[in-house]
Amino acid sequence: MYFRLKAFGFHVLASVCALCLLLTVLYFGWYQWPGWYLTGMWHITAILGGVDVTLGPLFTLLVANPKKTRRELARDIGIIAAVQLVALIYGAFTLWSGRPLYYVYSGDRVETVQAGQFSAAEIALASQQNPDFAPRWNSRPRWVWAQEPQDPALRSQVAEQRRKGGADFTQMPLYYRPWHEALPELRKQLKPVDQIFIFSRIDKDVLKQQMQAQGLPINQPNTLFLSGNGKPLLLVFDPKTLRLEAMLRCN
Repeated sequence: MYFRLKAFGFHVLASVCALCLLLTVLYFGWYQWPGWYLTGMWHITAILGGVDVTLGPLFTLLVANPKKTRRELARDIGIIAAVQLVALIYGAFTLWSGRPLYYVYSGDRVETVQAGQFSAAEIALASQQNPDFAPRWNSRPRWVWAQEPQDPALRSQVAEQRRKGGADFTQMPLYYRPWHEALPELRKQLKPVDQIFIFSRIDKDVLKQQMQAQGLPINQPNTLFLSGNGKPLLLVFDPKTLRLEAMLRCN
């Protein structure tokens, strides 16, 4: 039994180190708050944890038998490690594709745009005509403004594309502009929290309690919402300077 527990312990340690290294790189690179929350990637992390830190070592506990030859033991543990590696690669690829690259202001909201939402054609076009905002492999999350073009024909074309499930301007880095240029337009869209349509009455009560606890006014036009996968966040701005003061969740 000691032999089995020793193999189990080493396997757990190796699995935890590999998973922590992967998640640390992704977290500090792209998934810091509010990245994990808005992209809804916790389920992928849970799968990785279940396969790499739980199932793998448990299988090692079962197959680690001191009566086996070294060749048999190496074969069995090698099979387990191969399955773990496949799961780790799958999880890493999924998290990499889902990493948040932009928080894009457009209209009455700010939207989270993930790496996998860009088409190759849109990336190539932005790289040629708007290189400062084109996504690259090492791009970090940025707050930007998607400025819709004045051409009504182009706007109609994109609107039709969006109705068919295609990309809209928030997923077209060709139209991205610096965040500070959006502030005059953003100011016009700010509303009191009670007028933010996407939250239920219960949600609004929870958000107002949080605002009051932080000394933020609840009856002024000072909020927008930040959307992603799942529940959105409430963005609270200083009405005078338009500095972002808080990002609040209602759950």
